[in-house]
Amino acid sequence: MNQSVHQEPELSIFGDPIARMERALSDLRNGKGVLVVDDEDRENEGDLIFSAENLTNEQMAMLIRDCSGIVCLCLTDEMATALDLPPMVANNTSSMGTGFTVSIEAKVGVTTGVSAADRVTTVKTAIADGAKPDDLARPGHVFPLRARAGGVLERRGHTEGTVDLMRLAGFKPAGVLCEVTNPDGTMARLPELIAYAQQHDIVVISIEDIVAYRGVLQLAAE
Repeated sequence: MNQSVHQEPELSIFGDPIARMERALSDLRNGKGVLVVDDEDRENEGDLIFSAENLTNEQMAMLIRDCSGIVCLCLTDEMATALDLPPMVANNTSSMGTGFTVSIEAKVGVTTGVSAADRVTTVKTAIADGAKPDDLARPGHVFPLRARAGGVLERRGHTEGTVDLMRLAGFKPAGVLCEVTNPDGTMARLPELIAYAQQHDIVVISIEDIVAYRGVLQLAAE
């Protein structure tokens, strides 16, 4: 199923793919979040994404309250390696091959580690300049994800989309995400995601938008 055919009419209320991407990058630079949907024949979910650098306690609370609560920190392979974060399991058999590492907690500045403020402290500790493996306890309440080096051009996942967005916005290549859910606990699909985005003045983009935007940039650089 080609998401550009099936999702584009609904996403067009936020502009064409390039306009959506430009708004998303502008919003990220201004400290806001973005909502990213993946292909309908993949997870068919929408993730609320924020920059790890600019993450606030209020935004983390939003991720915990309005989403699944499994807040993930998307990192490059290099960042995960520098923090000595091994895979969560030796043999990843998840359907999407999501690159979960061991979960983490900041060693300093947290209590139980589960509050919004504590999770923000953990995120900021992990992405700090010069962060070391010993800065983090394992396990914890933040779930790092290791992105593929090629980004969405290699794997069309939210992990890679998040890291690509942060790079394109000029931030450290690290962001947090969580899947948006409905009030009854079911996963939000595109109509619900669009309604949620409009309620909170958030732009909705697709993984395909990021792929297309990267393609435009590559052509411009040639």
